[in-house]
Amino acid sequence: MSTTLRRSLLARLGAAGLGVCALAVVGAGAAVAADEDTVDVRVEIAPDAEPGVLALTVANDSTSLTEAERDGTDRTFTGKLPTVTVTDTRLPENIDPSSYWYVMGSITDFAGTAGQPPILAAESFGWYPDIVSGNPEGGDQVVAPGDPVDPGIGGFVEAELLASVDSASDAAGGAYSATADLLLRTPADVAAGSYAATITLTLLQD
Repeated sequence: MSTTLRRSLLARLGAAGLGVCALAVVGAGAAVAADEDTVDVRVEIAPDAEPGVLALTVANDSTSLTEAERDGTDRTFTGKLPTVTVTDTRLPENIDPSSYWYVMGSITDFAGTAGQPPILAAESFGWYPDIVSGNPEGGDQVVAPGDPVDPGIGGFVEAELLASVDSASDAAGGAYSATADLLLRTPADVAAGSYAATITLTLLQD
């Protein structure tokens, strides 16, 4: 085969190869979607373990009061606040030594579910806080319970203290649980029926 003929064939093959490549590119660019759908992507990111967190949990989201012995002419109903736990996973060196935390509780009036007149919490409700766990045995008290609140005028008008620490750095790295005995005192002629109230528990830090 002559050199001239060989060059002519190679040129034609090269042109043919370029043509195939061009067709492939044109074909890919001209594709049309026949159908489409979407996928939502979600992720749950927990708080970072460092420098730690201060958190509150409650063992149950409801409790019930049952009638106890009468107090004079009044009727009394008692129960237990579900255990409230404060967990502090922070390091002491990351906490201001002068800071402290505390848990407050407030309650709504007891509303009658069948339209009975409400039972006013400020006049009828009280609680008696107690520390369940967290304080070292035989050592200094780290977390302290709030003062008892008796039913009566001026009781649960505002939020009341359930538990507190004087030094957040001393409590760092621990878990502390508190509860409270609950007491509702009503007149003997209180309207019969079901009543419901809501206790709100708030963890605060200064």
